[in-house]
Amino acid sequence: MADADIHFYFDPVCPFAWMTSKWVRKVAERRDYRVDWRFISLRLLNSHIDYDAHFPPEYEAGHTAGLRLLRMAARTREEHGREAVARLYAGLGDRIFERERDRTRDETAARERRGTREFVAPVLADLGLPIALADALDDPAWDAVVQAETDEALALTGKDVGTPILHFEPPEGVAFFGPVISRLPDDEQALELWDHVIALARFPGFAEMKRSLRERVQLRALGGDEDEVGKQEDWHGGSRRQKR
Repeated sequence: MADADIHFYFDPVCPFAWMTSKWVRKVAERRDYRVDWRFISLRLLNSHIDYDAHFPPEYEAGHTAGLRLLRMAARTREEHGREAVARLYAGLGDRIFERERDRTRDETAARERRGTREFVAPVLADLGLPIALADALDDPAWDAVVQAETDEALALTGKDVGTPILHFEPPEGVAFFGPVISRLPDDEQALELWDHVIALARFPGFAEMKRSLRERVQLRALGGDEDEVGKQEDWHGGSRRQKR
């Protein structure tokens, strides 16, 4: 999208990317911004990592499901346009993160299921998109498209980042990882936060401001409610890797 105001690089299985996307949609609506939803794969980004040694056991299944969903998103964009990707991400995010969590489920199996035809079929149906798009889940030919945009995103920020990555006023404008937020701001706070983030990112000498403690995201699928302050967790290098 040549005239987009924001390029938003997302992995559909990342809860922080999803929360940030909800905030960006609020801002875009009130500021009349156009958003181009682009791809960054946590599975490809961590392709050099030994998952068993560095991540909780469910992460590999989750990140692999994310790559499979991005394959489908890439085919969706090619066949139905960029606006269809915006709707697809919204539909997938709602199904992954906004449904009540089943506390009896096996977490690894639940995350693996997100990358299956059974999981995406009702999303595609609700959006009026062809079920045949789900064929791309198993087609690694789409990985080249996802890898190219993952590389594009990392070229804007450097490699020691996660998701999401935002590029404001591309191609010359500022790009940054995050912001990582655990709660959805109200309408006034959303614009205030946006203005502060952009002002900070635009300072030429600014590189990083960070803390590794994060609240658990206020999403139903993670067992949180909108008014409930999540438990703080310590994240390392942009992900909840194991300390070993």
